[in-house]
Amino acid sequence: QRPCSAAAVFTRNQVVAAPVIIDRETLKKDRRQICAVIANSGNANACTGQSGLENARRMQQLTAEALGCHTQQVLVLSTGVIGVPLPMSKIAQGIAAAANGLQPDYGSMAAQAIMTTDTYPKHMAVRVELTDGTVTIGGIAKGSGMIHPDMATLLGVFTTDAAVEPGLLDRLLRTAVNQSFNRISIDGDTSTNDTVLLLANSSSQIHLSNQQDIDQFQLALNAICADMAKTIVRDGEGATKFVEIKVVGAPDDQSAHVIAATVATSPLVKTAFAGSDANWGRILAAAGRSGIAFDQHQVSLSIGVTDVTQLQIVTQGTPTAYQEADAAAIFNEPEFKILLDCGAGPGKATMWTSDLSHEYVTINADYRT
Repeated sequence: QRPCSAAAVFTRNQVVAAPVIIDRETLKKDRRQICAVIANSGNANACTGQSGLENARRMQQLTAEALGCHTQQVLVLSTGVIGVPLPMSKIAQGIAAAANGLQPDYGSMAAQAIMTTDTYPKHMAVRVELTDGTVTIGGIAKGSGMIHPDMATLLGVFTTDAAVEPGLLDRLLRTAVNQSFNRISIDGDTSTNDTVLLLANSSSQIHLSNQQDIDQFQLALNAICADMAKTIVRDGEGATKFVEIKVVGAPDDQSAHVIAATVATSPLVKTAFAGSDANWGRILAAAGRSGIAFDQHQVSLSIGVTDVTQLQIVTQGTPTAYQEADAAAIFNEPEFKILLDCGAGPGKATMWTSDLSHEYVTINADYRT
């Protein structure tokens, strides 16, 4: 209904889908006039050559014509199978139908429409109290497999009625994504299409007028992105476990992130999660091959369902006198936490991951067929 300031983060994969290329070009020209986002699921429009780029631009054009805006005011998202041309006749029909059916609660319908192997739609919103009044941040996302920093087979669109200029919007989004979507992993693969957008349409006429407002908005954006990221992990392909991996005592925060990511993506660790096998040696072994230096004799490891009730497994590199049945009971829970203290500095980081189950293999063994 009105032009939006826009910010975006995209995949860092060198093989990028046509819509990512088009969106980068569009936002480079103007980040103050975005009016619409058009998305399709089932086909990624990736590795489709020049015709793929032309089809992504055609999606822009069809959407602009349907809504009465300019082509350069439309962003494009695609998700699905790689290497297959878009069926443009279906796309054209879908754009026309979607434009004709626009309504105030369209967001939740869009969240369902962009699902691929997701088992339920993902949408949420939060209100933020600022100096001059209340603004809202809402969002939809999809993601279930190919989940790994930087982002995943992940599409996310967040909107706000706050008045925020593009430069600040970009900083806010990058901070939030680095604390959420870049802290999750299901299978260690990064997709060709990963995109998270943040659009601000200023309809509330409420600005982030001081640093306190900026901080408050950032906290709210961080929270909604983190909640959405966790929801994606919980709905991971074949996932039966949701596991928080917290690393402390690393040389610095980036080192802690590297260690946490190595543990979170280890097939041996993730299959142990799936089998409720408290095989903690795999966790230490994964941390040890992360490339980050620490002294194994200073390492401590604990596990638990909450931060308060933790079972100490290892102290200073040596197993404690814990009961195996107690450890197995924690690994048998649908959600649990792992705390690894490397004893090497002030660095800390948290990642959220899932197990690697038989169902994950089944889903991905015949994804195309």
